[in-house]
Amino acid sequence: MDFALLQTFVKVAELGSFTRAAEQLGLPKSRVSTSVQQLEAQLGTRLLHRTTRTVRVTPDGEQFLERGKALLADAEELQALFQHAPSSLRGRLRVDLPTGLARSVVIPRLPEFLAAHPLVEIELSTTDRRVDLVHEGFDCVLRVGQLQDSGLVARRLGQLSQVNCASPAYLAQYGTPRTLEDLARHRLVRWASSPGGAVSGWEYYDGERYRVLEMQGVITVNHTDAYQTACLAGLGLIQAPRFGAMSSLNAGLLVEVMPGFTGEPMPVSLLYANRRNLSKRVQALMDWLAEVLAPHLDPVSG
Repeated sequence: MDFALLQTFVKVAELGSFTRAAEQLGLPKSRVSTSVQQLEAQLGTRLLHRTTRTVRVTPDGEQFLERGKALLADAEELQALFQHAPSSLRGRLRVDLPTGLARSVVIPRLPEFLAAHPLVEIELSTTDRRVDLVHEGFDCVLRVGQLQDSGLVARRLGQLSQVNCASPAYLAQYGTPRTLEDLARHRLVRWASSPGGAVSGWEYYDGERYRVLEMQGVITVNHTDAYQTACLAGLGLIQAPRFGAMSSLNAGLLVEVMPGFTGEPMPVSLLYANRRNLSKRVQALMDWLAEVLAPHLDPVSG
């Protein structure tokens, strides 16, 4: 079995695209297409249905894909048995991180990881949208917030407590809210994960469970930087992770309000596709991320 051909097929099948597979493998698209054709010729069966717009895995391709991924994982694990030094890890890692944690915590510490693993290359995506780990070709993603039942494997790292904030200018204009009833006279910087999507309200704990109070607002955003910037500009109240707001709170640029009515702590998790096929370099990166983030997270409650 030619492992280079196998690796190419697995990448095309996972991404559903010859073009994207070529980009991630650093190969010409023509070579990727030829590699898959050579593998199909060796096996005597068609692995992919190709049209001008789509690439789909055939039934034979589905069976071969699962066995092929397991075979690649076994080969990497076997090689790792004889490469005890951490610096022996090699290859590209694709990871997606929330913007705030990437900028403040992870990226400043990345030189340490790369110094320990000089043969590893990292392709880093920073976004606040929920990427599709499998179809976009990520090895792992760091996610803040409640998880959906996606079939991915989740490793819970901790949680981020929340704080309610306003700018001094906003409080001077609208007053300081102290009760839920007071919020009827205030504005909220609203959050929507996607344009036109459902917008946030004011979240609070009523003694039994978390509830959401609808509030008026003049701006809706979908990015953490814009969310806090809108609050700094006096456009409304926000409920945000305390970690991300601490520098502005300490500088007096933001003021904490209604500490007894904060939102539910936000879980922080690492997601990956398959425990069986987890490579040593992905495991090393996730262990390192867990260690780097630990001082900034609260323990998981309950």
